[in-house]
Amino acid sequence: MKKKIIIYDQHGAKEKEINYIPVRFIIAMLLIVLETLGVIAITILCAIHIPYFYLALYATQIFCVLKIINSEENPDYKIPWLLFVLIVPVAGFMIYFMFYNRKLSRKYIKRIVDTYNNQIHTDDKQAFSELEHDNKAAYLNANQLCKMSSTHLYRNTSAKYFDMGEKLFACMLEEIKKAEKFIFLEYFTIEEGLFWNSILDILKEKAANGVDVRVIYDDIGCMGTLPGNYYKVLQKSGIKAVCFSRLRGQANNEFNNRSHRKIMVIDGKVGFTGGVNIADEYINEKTLFGLWKDVGVRLQGEAVAELTSIFLADYELNVKTPVEDHTAYYNSNSSVPNDGYMIPFGDGPGPIFKHRVAKTMIMNMLNQSENYVYMMTPYLIIDNELCQAIENTALRGVDVRLITPHIPDKKLIFVMTRSHYKRLMDAGVKIYEFEPGFVHAKVYLSDDKYGIVGTINLDYRSLVHHFENGVWFYNHEVLKEVKADLENTMGISISIEENSIKNTLLQRFIRAVVRIFSPML
Repeated sequence: MKKKIIIYDQHGAKEKEINYIPVRFIIAMLLIVLETLGVIAITILCAIHIPYFYLALYATQIFCVLKIINSEENPDYKIPWLLFVLIVPVAGFMIYFMFYNRKLSRKYIKRIVDTYNNQIHTDDKQAFSELEHDNKAAYLNANQLCKMSSTHLYRNTSAKYFDMGEKLFACMLEEIKKAEKFIFLEYFTIEEGLFWNSILDILKEKAANGVDVRVIYDDIGCMGTLPGNYYKVLQKSGIKAVCFSRLRGQANNEFNNRSHRKIMVIDGKVGFTGGVNIADEYINEKTLFGLWKDVGVRLQGEAVAELTSIFLADYELNVKTPVEDHTAYYNSNSSVPNDGYMIPFGDGPGPIFKHRVAKTMIMNMLNQSENYVYMMTPYLIIDNELCQAIENTALRGVDVRLITPHIPDKKLIFVMTRSHYKRLMDAGVKIYEFEPGFVHAKVYLSDDKYGIVGTINLDYRSLVHHFENGVWFYNHEVLKEVKADLENTMGISISIEENSIKNTLLQRFIRAVVRIFSPML
């Protein structure tokens, strides 16, 4: 299926025909469906024609239930799978074994070990010593984050906060024009239009002049925006492009564990991250759900090396060539005097990441706060543990405020988001919906001291399944800009009252059902 679209770039408008849904994705999804149905059908036929085979099915179902109960997963994640396995005979536990399994092959594990051993190894003992002297609680938080995410604590790095995607876009263009050695980009979604085409023109020019240009885009994240072979198109222009976790039509968990990261690094000196994907709605060049509110940060200085390291690890995991020596990419000698502390970090699914990095740091922020916690997220689909942390923080008397969209991008997700409102509001949490449109920003701020800006939503996709990244700040001057934006955003948002949300019997039933199965979505 094809469609014609109007592409806007620095040369003006032009009509272009693109694949709306690339054939490769259709074939891959059909293979997954056929493989799943085939396995289930064979199992049912065996039960019909082989004596006592049904006893093996019962035993397998019992084993599956015990496996789920005894797993180390969050109880909120176990419940929907238990219901699914018990309610849907045969198919339930077959689908569980096919799609839930996260076991990695030995070859992939070796690749991970080689890649992560090749990441940057920064000596941050001095920074930790200074932080411990400054604030022991902040030191413990930083220490925990660095251990969970295999990252490092940095000073000597400035940060600039952008309260709208279009401002971030303008700065990105300025910086990539200055590139002399390398440009790295990793994004969940890339779509042709003014945003991407403006960047792509520069990338092609830089690649032709010998600059090392690399691009990672998520295969499923770009399923409806790019042709299935787009990485080959970029490679013809001298750009080293790969798609993250290429969809191959296998009945496993390949629909999970996507790269939701947003990273741009120029020469190891300047780096960008935040919620902004490279598509025109993120810079309000295209209107989908009213005004699109998104944010980002530009880092300049020593901490940029950590973004470089995260990118290169993801790149190495998605190419077949031997793991290369990355040392040259970390020798930027970039240092910008700054007294604030920051930790760029990655997060992702098990077993690669043994801990829920972002969730832990958000809960630390809640549990240790004294005055306020402000959070801005497009989705609010949280487990009971995180919900209780938000509740308890408000019940202690801390001013807890949440900003969510008023115009949703996905109606079912919006139902899930609103299903948490009453419980949180009863505890004293103040909730604001961004009236002009859709909020895609992911920002967390506490007591003028701690902040997180990155790609992490308050939902299961971000907190459990996806590869994510963010920047943790302590006592950094950029937090003043973050707070000002949060307060300004609340000023143009609707303050939600209990009677402003419709609560009919049918709506309560729908919310109850979607909340049960939300961890599987």
